[in-house]
Amino acid sequence: MSTQTTTAPSNAETDGETQVLRLGLPKGSLQESTFDLLEKAGYGFSVRSRSYFPSIDDEELTAMLVRAQEMGKYVADGVFDAGITGLDWIAETGADVHVVADLIYSKASMRPVRWVLAVPDDSDIHSVQDLEGKRIATEVVGLTNRWLAEHGVSADVEFSWGATEVKAPDLVDAIVEVTETGNSLRANKLRIVEVLLSSNTQLVANKDAWEDPWKREKIENLALLLEGAIRAEGKVGLKLNVRRDDLQSIVETLPALRNPTISPLFSDEWVAVETIIEERQVRRLIPELKRLGAEGLIEYPLNKMIP
Repeated sequence: MSTQTTTAPSNAETDGETQVLRLGLPKGSLQESTFDLLEKAGYGFSVRSRSYFPSIDDEELTAMLVRAQEMGKYVADGVFDAGITGLDWIAETGADVHVVADLIYSKASMRPVRWVLAVPDDSDIHSVQDLEGKRIATEVVGLTNRWLAEHGVSADVEFSWGATEVKAPDLVDAIVEVTETGNSLRANKLRIVEVLLSSNTQLVANKDAWEDPWKREKIENLALLLEGAIRAEGKVGLKLNVRRDDLQSIVETLPALRNPTISPLFSDEWVAVETIIEERQVRRLIPELKRLGAEGLIEYPLNKMIP
């Protein structure tokens, strides 16, 4: 993929051409959550069904959707300057990339996923040593073989094209599968024996692109905003007015990122208080604050938190 250019005015112009950062975005299970995160970070991506080329409201960015499994090699080879993929797929492919940021989010939650060894509930496999001579199905053949070798175990590891959970015990003795909650494994009457790897989404960069000052700054800006959007997840801002005489009891009640912000109002008897709290705390706090004398309470959503 060649670098795209445009003659539109930009602060990144060089010899009349605008520099463009080529970004790889994950197609598939991570796609929706990635687009949601990018929107909170301030980037307007949109893509039509069956299209692999999202439109974006930043003329210094171009993007393409590819499978997370393939992202590492395309970034390493310079097809993309940067990309979003999983630590697991970097480990599986051994892609030589620069890790810019850990982005702790997944398709269903804001927490890491796990690659686990799972077996049928009634299996006699209870540890990695019990896998000697057994057959294992997985999408991460390289990762699984390295893990077995680290434990001195020899087993037949075969690539699974999908529906891995249903293959044990009829087709294989065990599986290595990714899970967030374990619900799918339990639904298929499988139990987790060991965890091979805890994985999270990462923003990675091509090493040559990382050495380019303009591209590095563009990638660092993207990382800063994405991390800010993740930090803001599940948090809200809260504003309220309170009499000075009631301020101490209000402050003692309020959780805060550090300390709540206290601002004077026109009337010397009143102050404005502002803080950031976990959204799940709101239903308990607002009635309590009201009883303590707070007025004019306003809850507002957050898109980003930058420390």
